[in-house]
Amino acid sequence: EEDAELGPALRANGVDLIRLATPTTDAARLPDVLNGAGGFLYDVSVAGITGLQQAAQASIDEAVARLKATTDLPVAVGFGVRTPEQAAEIAKVADGVVVGSALVEIIAKHGADAPAHVEAFTRSLADAIHGAKEIAA
Repeated sequence: EEDAELGPALRANGVDLIRLATPTTDAARLPDVLNGAGGFLYDVSVAGITGLQQAAQASIDEAVARLKATTDLPVAVGFGVRTPEQAAEIAKVADGVVVGSALVEIIAKHGADAPAHVEAFTRSLADAIHGAKEIAA
């Protein structure tokens, strides 16, 4: 709804407007979400607050397939992704996986000692995703 004000200025400065598709984005609304989108499409995998829930893989598979059938943009999935195993499963169907709340929790838990923990967790995510992509290929 804000694209008329934000979109032209962003695009003029080479900034992609990342649009969100949610579990409640129906076929009638999806063209509006995609109009003016750039970079990638962010699939919000659960309805609700990020980090509190996780979507069933079957619903993620279905949502990603539906979105990829309607756009050439890469599709990244986020909200509720908390483990390397979840990230690996999502990576089998999506172009990207977004992990946020789990990283925030690591930082909150470890404070000044967080960098090493964040690095280890991020490495475990990357290893799991790369392994899943190799298996899928």
